Amino acid sequence: MKSLKKITFNSNHRYKISLLHHVLFWTAYFSLNTWRWGTYFNDFTYSLKTNIIGFPLHMITCYLTIYVLIPNLIFKKKYFFFIIALLTTIFLTVIVKFNLTYYLVSSNVWPEGPAATSNFTLSYAIDMMIGELYVVTFVAAIKITFDFLEEHKRVTDLEKANLETELLFLKTQISPHFFFNTLNNIHSLALEKSNKTSKIILKLSELMRYLLYETKQKRQTLENEILCIQNYLDLEKVRHDDSLEVNMSISGDIQDKKIAPILLLSFIENAFKHGVNKNIGNTKVDITFEIKENFLYFTVSNPMPSIINQENHVSYSGGIGLKNVRKRLALGYKKNDYSLKLEELNNTFYAKLKIRVS
Repeated sequence: MKSLKKITFNSNHRYKISLLHHVLFWTAYFSLNTWRWGTYFNDFTYSLKTNIIGFPLHMITCYLTIYVLIPNLIFKKKYFFFIIALLTTIFLTVIVKFNLTYYLVSSNVWPEGPAATSNFTLSYAIDMMIGELYVVTFVAAIKITFDFLEEHKRVTDLEKANLETELLFLKTQISPHFFFNTLNNIHSLALEKSNKTSKIILKLSELMRYLLYETKQKRQTLENEILCIQNYLDLEKVRHDDSLEVNMSISGDIQDKKIAPILLLSFIENAFKHGVNKNIGNTKVDITFEIKENFLYFTVSNPMPSIINQENHVSYSGGIGLKNVRKRLALGYKKNDYSLKLEELNNTFYAKLKIRVS
């Protein structure tokens, strides 16, 4: 069987922010801001100078917030300290911006304000802090969005990996007792030098090959599944001789129809494990495949155990095999793509599955 350790998922598409993304973002932002204020002041030289001063401060404040303050304070639920640290950082940034603008560009540090400003006033500080907070919020929102998408993809990939692992595990649940009993039968036939020995070995080989190599895909052709079931039935017939009657009927077009591998075989095995093998004398198993449009109507009926106590009854209707089937259906199909009905009627157990096979 495919090793569980080798299950991986391609995650080539990542939501990582590369250096190129940073360069493109700040270049576009710088160009837009320079054009915006250059148009507003009708002085592109002044706008260029102030943005050359302001943008390094924007970048330092933003990166300090998203890579230091948020991880060390927000993620640790230290919200009060985060607010204090953020406001302090922005306030210090505004002081630095004021002095650089005053000494390197113009003594009127706030030309868009209500009046010419050459002093560090409360109104100037509040207005500049709001503007700086806008930039920090915008950048932080982008970073948080990318982090959320990356985490969502990681969780999704992990869920897929867990799903694939669980499905693979469930596929391996064909009872080892069946193979043990079949090998015992082959041993007995070999001692008797029966002509059936080579045929039984071939059937077992075909079944094992299929289970080992043809069940790795999420879907297998219905034709191959039926052939697998036929090999299984042929081996069971050898073990039960004339005491077993198996009737299998197929109606509708089974070509180009696909289904989860060895899903149906679990019902067959359950019929023998809890029905045929727990009865003395002649037993009968009826199996029907009926294709209608894009759905398979699959039914298996078998006798109930001859002696039913409370423990047997519970294990029969809800044993490991059928529990695995329910899990595989829930994991591998949408709710509207299948329905499963298990019922007991006239001392006969019926498993009825309707499942999409398109």
